[in-house]
Amino acid sequence: MRYNVLKMLACFVVAIALIGAGCTSQEEGPTEETTEEPVRIGLIQWDDSRAGGYVFTGILDEGGHEYEIVSADVGGLYQATAQGDIDVLIHTWLPATQASYWEKYGDSLNKAQVVSSGAKIGLAVPDYVYDSGITTVEDLKGNASKFDGKITGIEPGAGIMITSEKALEEYNLEEYVLSSSSTVGMAAELQGKVDNEEWIVATLWRPHWTFARMEGLQFLEDPKGVYGGSDNLVILTRPGFEEDRPEFYQLIQNYEMDLNDIESIMIAIDEGNEPEQAAQNWLAEHPEKYDEVLGTQ
Repeated sequence: MRYNVLKMLACFVVAIALIGAGCTSQEEGPTEETTEEPVRIGLIQWDDSRAGGYVFTGILDEGGHEYEIVSADVGGLYQATAQGDIDVLIHTWLPATQASYWEKYGDSLNKAQVVSSGAKIGLAVPDYVYDSGITTVEDLKGNASKFDGKITGIEPGAGIMITSEKALEEYNLEEYVLSSSSTVGMAAELQGKVDNEEWIVATLWRPHWTFARMEGLQFLEDPKGVYGGSDNLVILTRPGFEEDRPEFYQLIQNYEMDLNDIESIMIAIDEGNEPEQAAQNWLAEHPEKYDEVLGTQ
């Protein structure tokens, strides 16, 4: 019996020694560090999205935050974010302009931050036209000759062009033709008319650099709501992102920009600057934005 007890004690001591050795070996050996994956940021290839988006990523660079930019069409980015393939989608237009995408994917998306308010699409005229009494889309009726019978538009198939076709029907503006061009062509024609104080009505949206470069542009009121009213520029996140990356989520909630600032960057892009460089130049003139977003004030 004593032999058995001694044998059991000996085995117990050996076992403890082995366990201790094992623990010591584990503590002294290399440990695995858990590193967070770069945040996948969806960036719509519109000038306003690139202007504001590259300001945000420039701030992320300053703070040492890792990210990857994914560019695609609007619908594809909405779908990818809803499916969790993209973490953050910058500068969506809600609730009006991109309402169809929100209706389709909104149940799987989170509105993390309103970056800017007061965004809008519609028909716009110079102030001298507005002051003459053309203040609503309805007022265009019976005045087609003053506008050469046309509404100056952008690329055919663009969302604002499709909506403007509906506006022609809703307001019975059969005496007008919606003239398609390019965004650059529309802006050039608008500038030429403004320089000569000639009448023009054009498809426009804000933020857009024309509002910063041509003072006095006015949206026509849209009593039938064809263009959907005022919009916000909103950052969306995938399901669960707030819980997975709370620190990064806080950076998003710290980020705001004025429409005038976005438009000033858009002017720089229009003048030939690369979007990232234009954003960096703006940040160099507004260093307080780093502290505001990174929380280092």
